[in-house]
Amino acid sequence: MAKEARFQSGQVIRHRKYGYRGVVVSVDEHFAGSDEWYESVALSRPAKDRPWYHVLVDDSTCETYVAERHLMRDPSQAPVEHPLIGVFWDEFDAGQYLRTRLMN
Repeated sequence: MAKEARFQSGQVIRHRKYGYRGVVVSVDEHFAGSDEWYESVALSRPAKDRPWYHVLVDDSTCETYVAERHLMRDPSQAPVEHPLIGVFWDEFDAGQYLRTRLMN
C-alpha cells in the first residue's frame, strides 16, 4: 500500500543531504523509474513503495527525481529560478506555485 505524499505539485522543497532547493512538479505514489536507474543512481536505496518526486532545481536547468525521505519543506518560502516554471505555474504565493490559468 502506498504512503500518502507529504508534498504536492508547486511546493518549494529543500534536499536534506545536498541542500539544493527546488519545486515539486509531480508526485509518483511509488518509484516509477527503471531498476537500472535505481541501482546506479539511488545509492542510499530509498524505499520504492513510498512517494517519489519530480523536482525542478533552483538556479539551474536541472530536473531531478527524488525519494520523499530526502526532502523537507523549504523554510525560506522564496521563489525558485528555473526556465520551466512558467510551463507549469502562473503565480507564486508564500512558498507555493499556483496554476491560475486554464491550460490550453
